[in-house]
Amino acid sequence: MSWQALIDGNPELAGYGAGRFNGRVAYLSTVDTGGNPRVHPVSPQLKDNRLFLYMYPTSPKGKDLKRGSRYALHCGVEDDSGGKGEFWVKGVAHQNENLADWLLIHPEREEQFGTKYILFELDIDQAFSMQYTSDENVVLRWKRE
Repeated sequence: MSWQALIDGNPELAGYGAGRFNGRVAYLSTVDTGGNPRVHPVSPQLKDNRLFLYMYPTSPKGKDLKRGSRYALHCGVEDDSGGKGEFWVKGVAHQNENLADWLLIHPEREEQFGTKYILFELDIDQAFSMQYTSDENVVLRWKRE
């Protein structure tokens, strides 16, 4: 299920999440072949209501995702009081070899697709946010049915 499923299931949470991911660094968690967690800084790309990541073909995170490792993707937080809040999604990623989808993200880098960079689309099973306020924390959740 793409980002569109999150929009359909909880548009408020999807809008908040888009603001926490767009143009920002987030942290991707994967699992290696030994069952150990790995955390990687990434730049999530939201295009056409779909969530993408791109990386070098030799990246350990790419190898984990190709193997079918589940992922968690968490936004960066500005400070130790929670900044503008937290947002994460969980699910499974699939390598996307469609040039047209790559061109949504980097139309100026067509020649780098499949050689310098590979692309993944993230299917979303769950999403969560916590917005810290002075009165009461605001929690939003969504889970695919």
